[in-house]
Formats: sequence, C-alpha cells, structure tokens
Amino acid sequence: MNEASAAAHPRRPLWLKVLAGLAVLAALLALLVAFFPWDVLRGPLNRYVSEKTGRHFEITRRLDVKLGRTTRILADGIEFANPDWAKDPHLVKAEGAEIHVELLPLFKRHIVLPRIELREPQLGLQVEPDGRRSWALGRDSSDPKNVPDIGAFVVDKGSAHFIASEHGADIHTDFAIDGPLTLPSKATADAGMPLSFSAKGTWEKESFTAKGRTGNVLYLSAPLQNPFPMQIDATAGATTLRARGSIASLSTLDGADAVFDLQGKNLADLYKLVGVVLPSTPRYALHGQVSKKGEVWKVRDIKGKLGNSDLSGELAFDRAQKVPHLAGKLKSNVLDFEDLAPLVGLPEQPGSAATARPAPVAVAEAQPGQRKAKKPKDPTRKVLPIAPLDLARLKAMNSEVMYTAAKVTNAKHFPLDRISAGVNLRNGVLNLDPLNLGIAGGTVAGRLNIDSHTNPAAVEVHLNAKSLELSKMFRDVQLTKSSFGKIHGDFDLKGRGNSAAQMLGTASGNVALLMGQGQISNLLLEIAGLDGAEIIKFLFRGDQNVRLRCAATAFDVKNGLMTSRALVLDTDDTVVYGDGTVNLATEGMDLYFRPYPKDMSILSLRSPLKIAGTLGAPQTGPDKAALAGRAVAALALGAINPLLALAATVETGPGADADCGAILRAAASPDAAARAEVLSRAQQQGAALGGPSNGSRSLFGRRTPEEKAPAATVGSGQPHAPGAADKAYGQ
Repeated sequence: MNEASAAAHPRRPLWLKVLAGLAVLAALLALLVAFFPWDVLRGPLNRYVSEKTGRHFEITRRLDVKLGRTTRILADGIEFANPDWAKDPHLVKAEGAEIHVELLPLFKRHIVLPRIELREPQLGLQVEPDGRRSWALGRDSSDPKNVPDIGAFVVDKGSAHFIASEHGADIHTDFAIDGPLTLPSKATADAGMPLSFSAKGTWEKESFTAKGRTGNVLYLSAPLQNPFPMQIDATAGATTLRARGSIASLSTLDGADAVFDLQGKNLADLYKLVGVVLPSTPRYALHGQVSKKGEVWKVRDIKGKLGNSDLSGELAFDRAQKVPHLAGKLKSNVLDFEDLAPLVGLPEQPGSAATARPAPVAVAEAQPGQRKAKKPKDPTRKVLPIAPLDLARLKAMNSEVMYTAAKVTNAKHFPLDRISAGVNLRNGVLNLDPLNLGIAGGTVAGRLNIDSHTNPAAVEVHLNAKSLELSKMFRDVQLTKSSFGKIHGDFDLKGRGNSAAQMLGTASGNVALLMGQGQISNLLLEIAGLDGAEIIKFLFRGDQNVRLRCAATAFDVKNGLMTSRALVLDTDDTVVYGDGTVNLATEGMDLYFRPYPKDMSILSLRSPLKIAGTLGAPQTGPDKAALAGRAVAALALGAINPLLALAATVETGPGADADCGAILRAAASPDAAARAEVLSRAQQQGAALGGPSNGSRSLFGRRTPEEKAPAATVGSGQPHAPGAADKAYGQ
C-alpha cells in the first residue's frame, strides 16, 4: 500500500521546491511593496534627509514610493529648507512632488534625478561668489559632487527667486500654465509652449525685466536630443533682447539655437552683462542667429545698425579656454564718421543715433540787416579725448576680429574714406594690425599697439602715409580745391597713457608730411603774405595756380612737445619758412611762418604769420609787431611826401628757390648728424642764391633771437623710418 502510494505520487525534486518557495516569496514581497504603507516611513525619511543634508526636510502630508531601477518618490506637500546663509527660507516649497531617483549611482555617492515634477512650487535659488549653491545637497555646498544631476524639470505654476551677488542679480520670476501672456497666435501655445513666465529684478545691478513662454518640461542637463522651444523678451538697463528658438539644457544653455533682436545704448555694456569685450558704440539695433555647442557661442547672419552705420558679419565666442576668445569678421558698407566718437572717448554725436533724437531747440533769429553774433571760441576747450581706457577689460578676453568699412561718410573736416583693421587682443596687449585707412584719396597704413601690463598703458603708433591728395586734405578751404599734389608721410610715436589725450601728451618720436611737385592757389599765398597788389590782380583776373616745388612739415616729438624740424613751402612765386612748437599735453600752439616772395611787388605789407592759442581755439594772424613796423615807416615817409609812403610797401623779392631735395631728406632723416650735414650744404646754397642764410634765418626759417622766440634744435628727433622724402621728391 505504501509502495503503491509512493509510486502514484513520486517525490518532487528539492530544487523545484526551492524555486516554488522563491516565487511565493517574490509574490509576497510584490504584494508587500504594492500595498506597503509607505507613509509610515515619512517621519523617519524626513529625519534621515534632514540629518544627511544639514537642513530641514519634510513631506508634510503623504508619502508613496514606486520601486524600480528608477524609483519614483511621490510626496503630497513638500518643504526643503535652504542653508542658513541663504536669503530665502526654502529651497523648495510645493503642494506636491514626484521625484525620480536612479538607484545604482547612489552606491557611488552620486545623486541622479532624471525627472522632477513640482506642483505650485516656490523656489529659492542662491549662488555665492565663493561657489556655495543653495541647491547643493551635502553639508559642503561649494563641492560640485554635492550638486545633483537633474534631467527634466516639470512645473505647472509657481514662483522662483534667484540671487547671485557676484553678478548683481536678484530676480523674481512667476510662471503658470496658459498664463495671461499675449501670444502672437494660438498656434504658438499649441506648439509646445504652454508655460508663460515673467521676471523682474536686477542683473549686474541694472534693472532687469523679462517675459516669455516655453514648454512646461524643462531639460536642465538632458542630452541635446531633447530640445524644447522658448521665446523671451528681456531688458537689462538700456539693453533689450528678443529671442525665438529652442534650447536643450537650461543649466548650460547647450543646444541653444535662436533668432535674436538686440538693441541698446552701447555695445560695450555687454561686457558687464555677459562678459564679452566689445568697443564703445552709439545706439545699436542688431539681428542675427545665435547658437551654442559646448562652450562655443556662434552668432551668424548679423545685420543691423550702429547709430547711422550698417553692420554685418559673424562672431564666435569660446569660453572653453582659460581666457575667453572672440573671433570673427564684421563689415560696414557705409560708416558714419560721427559713430566713431564713442570709440575714442568722445560723447555720442547728436546726429549719430538713428533713434531717440531730441527735438530741436528754438533759437532767436537775427533781425533783418543784423548779423548773427558769432559764438566766441573757448580758449580752455580741449579737443583730445580724455575718456579713460579700461585696462581690466583688455585682460578679460582675447580676440581676432577683422573689421572693414567700405565707405566713410559725414567725416566733415577729416578726409577719411574707408577703414580696414584687424583687432587682435591677446594676454592684455591690443594690436590694431593690419591697420589701413583710406584718407584723402591715398592710404595711411601701419599698426597701433596698446600694452595694458603697465599702468598707464604703453602705446606705440607706426603709420605710413602714401599719395594723399592735397585738394582732398583741405577740402573745406575753397582756395585749395583746384590745387593738386601727392603727400607722403610717416608717424612714429611712443607714449604712455590711459586715454588718447594722455597718450599723446607723453608721446615721443617723429611726425613728417612731405610733398614733391604740384600746384597750389597763388591767391592763397598772397593773402597769407598780405601782398595787396597781387591780391587785387587776382581778384580782377581770377585765381591762378602756381607750381609747387616742394613742401615739408616735420616735427620731433619729445614728452608731448612737438618741435618743428622742417616747415617749408616752396613755389615758383614764394617760399615760406616756418618753425615753432605744438604742446600735446596742454594743447597749446606757437607756430611762426615767414613768406619770401620771388618777385617784386608794391602795396605789400608782408609780415610773418603767427598761429597761437590752443587746438580748440586757435588764434591766427600776422605778426603785429612786424606789421606795425611797416606801418610806422610808411607814416614817417608819408610825412615827408605822401608818395614816399608807398616805398614802405614795396617788396623787392629777395626769395630764392629752396633746395627741395635737401629739405625733404633732412625733414625725414632720423639721424641728427646726417641731417646737420644736409642742412649745412643747403644753407650755403641758399645764401649763394640770395635766400635766407645762417646770418639771419636758418634754412627752415627759425626765428632769430631778435624775434624773441626760441629756436628749435636740429637733430632732436627720435629714430624715424626713412622713405617719405624719397616718395615725395621727384614725383
């Protein structure tokens, strides 16, 4: 019977029993997990999180958990305090939350939260200059390891308060699903942007406001495959931004790709707002496409206006390097010269800004027959820019940007036609190299170097002028419009300063402008020489050009004082010698010119011409003492016989041709000894021809002691690159 029963019911293998037992245990555990009253662990969980993070944590109403490789924690009512140093009491306070937690990274002491959903949250986010962040969960809030890796962040409505004292930021933001923000069309809301937001506060201590719309699922550190749409209108101080596009990671802004419109008062303000070093400009309005990948921002298809000038091109800003790097190409088809004023430290010109022009001020009109009163020139007015250069900005960024302006307009008294400049900034040294300016139909090319490692900054300027047209150099002077000739020159200066005025006021080096053969207005020469007979002749016959044999304007510069090395103008009719100084530190002038006619003339009151005063208020006129001497002589002779008074106005014409070759070579010579030898030979030739000799006036007409003016020392110049004289003479 027992054997029969055993045969009918064979014994089950042990492994099968174990497997069945495990299955039953798993089923019981599944039932336990499914029906486990997780809320009983709410108190212990609150205490555990509070202890580990060092701040108060509480799930206020109910707790539930859905276990898995990615575990979901559902909390009904949640409060999580901020660190004691934070301004807001809570990091998060919400009506409800669903937090997804990756379990495996927890064994490596790394918190990965793929998704956080909050209902009606109030957020308090704060970051300090020392690296402390209110959302870091460990006791050391400055340690990056304690910052959780958050993927998607989902909200419905609520508020956020963000503080970053290092950036002068204190911003309150309110957001809501299908908020009251007016959209361009309902289709925009249906296209994945149901969450509206508005913000106000300060950024970089400037008033800040923003409003916009985005998706309610925001990816803080998700991969680039999950971009979400965003539109924003923001204002910080005088700068406004309007952007439409998408973004993948809200924490790093990776995957940003948007069309933008940017407007503001000065592009230099962007350094304070976003850390990009740009030059000072007038009011601007720019449009383009911006994108970000990794640490590189790219701005493409830039089109817009700076004042009245157009601007286009592209830029790339790389923050991956230790010192951020800006590279790109920009160009203007037409550049308004007045828009350059902020660049050199001058105030924005009234006509340069395309917007917000002030209404004209009513001015009382002169009565019929009454001449308008001419406003007197202020002798204390300075013309050299005094705005300081920000040396810290030169060290904050490197750059390689090429800028070209095909045409320059509204230059008024300055004959600038075009600009091409490479803006190269590296390790605090700014080089405008190559620098090529179209001036008066010719070119001025070279480089400008500013080294910010010293304070004041060390500055070097090396420029070479070629083929500048005489008639265009002085285009506001009617009598030079028919003149022609090519001007060549060199500018080599070194100085120290943090403004243009300070740089020039300490400069040393050489300045030379030289000209070979050409033609110039004869009437202009006679007016300058006060030759009455010649003036009357040309007024009746009309002006005629006279052949220009050569001209030279050269200065030795030392500590801001420009001392003439050559001031000569030689024509077939008259030779003019001059000398004097220009003080760039005080902007004072003391220049003296004496004409020597080559023909005889009556009714001539030829007198030396003086230019004094300042650059802002020059005073030009004949030497009153010399003119008075002629007048006294005429009165004395007139007392004897009225006809004899004419004798004092007779010019016998002692002038002789200048040695143009010697003059131009001496004016451009960098070597004092060589220049002195050239001058000696030229002076001997000039004396033999009956011109000014060493006995009365030097080759370049320097004033004698009797004229109570200091003579400029020959050979006081600094090293100077030769070449301008060779170009000027003999062309």
